Amino acid sequence: MTLRCVIVDDSPTVLGAASDLLEGQGVAVVGLASTGEEALALVDERRPDVVLVDIDLGAESGFRLARRLSESVAATTSCVILISTHDPADYAHLIEASPAIGFLPKSDLSATAIDRLLALARSEGRY
Repeated sequence: MTLRCVIVDDSPTVLGAASDLLEGQGVAVVGLASTGEEALALVDERRPDVVLVDIDLGAESGFRLARRLSESVAATTSCVILISTHDPADYAHLIEASPAIGFLPKSDLSATAIDRLLALARSEGRY
């Protein structure tokens, strides 16, 4: 089964690059969003396996969006992975407190890295 993904980032450049990278690795990118409202609508409509959410969405916190996604109807079918260019140590307590199953630096983003986080979350009963 092909992994289905929605990417949420306020940078069109990042959205395009991440989508191209993941599509090239066999991930079906089923939606791109630049705001929390777009993300919520896309996730509700498309029901992806994974939602990649940038921590810094400009006007909205990715942590807040992760919580909103976890409380949405689609939460039963989608899990959130936080992404950022920031050092995860700077946000460790917020990442840990979030409903996201994990964090990936944008520089490490790949289908393999996503699969590893999903496998870890499954083994821990979080997904």
